[in-house]
Amino acid sequence: MSKVAVIGAGKVGEIVAFGLALKEVANEIVLNDIIEGVAKGKGLDMYEATPVLGVDTRLEGSTDPAIIEGADIVVVPAGSPRKPGMDRMDLLKVNIKICRSVTENIKKYAPDSMILYIANPVDVLTYSAWKISGFSNNRVFGMAGVLDTARFRTFISMEANVSVKDVTAMVLGGHGDSMVPLVSKATVGGVPVQHFLTDEQLDKIVERTRKGGGEIVNILGYSGYYAPGIAAAEMVEAVLRDQKRVLPAVAYLDGQYGFNDIYAGVPVVLGKNGVEKVLEIDLDEKEANALKESFTHVKKGIEEAKQFL
Repeated sequence: MSKVAVIGAGKVGEIVAFGLALKEVANEIVLNDIIEGVAKGKGLDMYEATPVLGVDTRLEGSTDPAIIEGADIVVVPAGSPRKPGMDRMDLLKVNIKICRSVTENIKKYAPDSMILYIANPVDVLTYSAWKISGFSNNRVFGMAGVLDTARFRTFISMEANVSVKDVTAMVLGGHGDSMVPLVSKATVGGVPVQHFLTDEQLDKIVERTRKGGGEIVNILGYSGYYAPGIAAAEMVEAVLRDQKRVLPAVAYLDGQYGFNDIYAGVPVVLGKNGVEKVLEIDLDEKEANALKESFTHVKKGIEEAKQFL
């Protein structure tokens, strides 16, 4: 029997839950949200879809945090967007306050669980959840790289006019403008991507990947949720099914890539023990320097957050 809890039943949270239900990854999926009726209503609506889908997963939601009791993994998309008049530090303070409340409930009701953080700034909040929880660092990790990589692969597929199934790629670093799409590692059916696209095309794809979230916001007026939600569901599946997937994740660095005591986007092996290994890979000089710069930016954010922890 396996149980997944999702704290934050907004658009991302509901896609995480429904995506996992479609995969039949867990016997039970629960949603928790502070807004009355949201988690309960969405949970019931999704549960009523299971007979049509032919899946045997129980879904329910509640405002009571006790609903997460006994969860094997807790996914946390709960967070506050920036509001008018707020600067970056104001937003950070608010989201760390939310992180503390959420994490204290996880410690109380699901002390043996793993934590998958989604809310932004994800690198900083994953670090904060680790500190507040006291869990071992392999049990606390964040989602950003799977999403950013999905966008990178999509844009390569679109530009090269090839199946997205054949595009292999990876995005590392912080989740934001400093992320590092690894052009040197990107392939189409095992063939280096440079055989399909010019340097100019690849530069445009890298920039579009970095701005991928903003592109959705500019079109919709709010953040995307299908890709983030399904990306998180893939990570949960890797853990619960002990798949030993090699995926980019926000993971703890203890000397890897020359950095200590930070959470940042790196390739990892995901299995039943959470982050089972952080993989250090060789990069060309340009990408290595860009990754160092990205990690330095993340480190600065974490140092700023420490005053609120």
